[in-house]
Amino acid sequence: MGKAVGMVEVYGLVAAFAACDAGCKAASVTVEVFDKNKPANADALPVPLLVVVKFRGSVDAVNAAVEAALDAATRVSGVVSHHVIANVEEDTEKMLKLSGFDKN
Repeated sequence: MGKAVGMVEVYGLVAAFAACDAGCKAASVTVEVFDKNKPANADALPVPLLVVVKFRGSVDAVNAAVEAALDAATRVSGVVSHHVIANVEEDTEKMLKLSGFDKN
């Protein structure tokens, strides 16, 4: 059985770092590589870059990390969405390793 994953999509890199820091301080979790997306309507957003912070650990730890991350990111620039997957499938594990930061 895989570890749980919690994903928090936020506006901007500063909010992502704040969310990551808060989540890691709130629970015993690890962090997967950040992912980014610049949507077509970027100019209409509060910050023109969306970043996903991905926490890994037990379901309880991931839930605690996500809650702390939501609170921190909301204070910076805002949260787009969030979701927790309790038992990640093998094919989904592969997708968690992908990152838009690896591309120019």
